[in-house]
Amino acid sequence: MPKLNATTDHHPTAPLKVSAPSSRFTNPIWVSVSEAAKLGGVQTKTIRRAISGGLITYRIRGNRYLIDFGSLLNFLRSRTKLNNKLQKAGLGQYVETWID
Repeated sequence: MPKLNATTDHHPTAPLKVSAPSSRFTNPIWVSVSEAAKLGGVQTKTIRRAISGGLITYRIRGNRYLIDFGSLLNFLRSRTKLNNKLQKAGLGQYVETWID
């Protein structure tokens, strides 16, 4: 297993079909696993599965995962069940329309 340092970035192995909002910005927003779960209206184990499956971009700082917010939104919006949770229990309940 390769040794990871505190500034290692990890990107999804397969690109998502949804355009990445974070690619338009020079300073992406990084959130913790628990913050990502709250914002998405899902459980932390859903976020951890996405990390282990290589479905979202993340960093390791110390012993904590930091998740790219744009990558998180793309992941949640790319799956119907997760998108419904995002809209009903997550950040989506406060968003009138999403910009793609």
